[in-house]
Amino acid sequence: SMYRIDFNDFFTSAFSVDCILFGYSEGEIKALLIKRAMQPFENLWAIPGDLVYPDEDLPVAAERILRELTGLTNIPMHQAHTFGSPLRHPQGRVITIAYFALVRIEDVSIRASSWANEIKWEPVLEVGELAFDHNEILDATFDRLKKQLSIEPICFELLPEKFTLNEFQLLFEYVKGIAYDKANFRKKIKGIPLVPHTEKQTNVKHRPARLFSFDGQNELERLEQSEWIFKM
Repeated sequence: SMYRIDFNDFFTSAFSVDCILFGYSEGEIKALLIKRAMQPFENLWAIPGDLVYPDEDLPVAAERILRELTGLTNIPMHQAHTFGSPLRHPQGRVITIAYFALVRIEDVSIRASSWANEIKWEPVLEVGELAFDHNEILDATFDRLKKQLSIEPICFELLPEKFTLNEFQLLFEYVKGIAYDKANFRKKIKGIPLVPHTEKQTNVKHRPARLFSFDGQNELERLEQSEWIFKM
């Protein structure tokens, strides 16, 4: 026979979707993690994810899983990578499709539900041991995010709607693992269409800094024609 194994064996794999959400606060890019309240890997932190129902399409599964575990809805997610190592799941062969999204932490309210015991935003570079191969999934997705941040202006999806130039600088320092000289950074971003606001930061111990926002509607085309300034 052509096949080494019974043809039916090809139809015994399961699929799952893992939803990696990135946010930004206090100078750090954070990932949303849940604490598992069921086996396998009970009480370990993990990326929100679950098995796909037999009659369910992948984007629908991604929305459902995110909603069930974190209470979040209407988050546009993008497929990142697929992970299919035969031994990645202790209960059998599970191929997982990683989806990711960028959110403004201050705009979303998360709550652990279903079999998620707890939920937290954890700085990506400080994440400890996760369930399954979720460290590998998170690292690969963060790598993808870093590449995209350097070629297109998606950083504004992470920054608050009104942000300080220091917050902007800290975001890129976190991504690149380097410190910028303040004056050089400000020179670098001169070409970006930022709208200054008359209002300033509130509730800060130092002299409040000026707030800016990104004039996305009018200026995105211009930015796309020129090179996004952080091209590596």
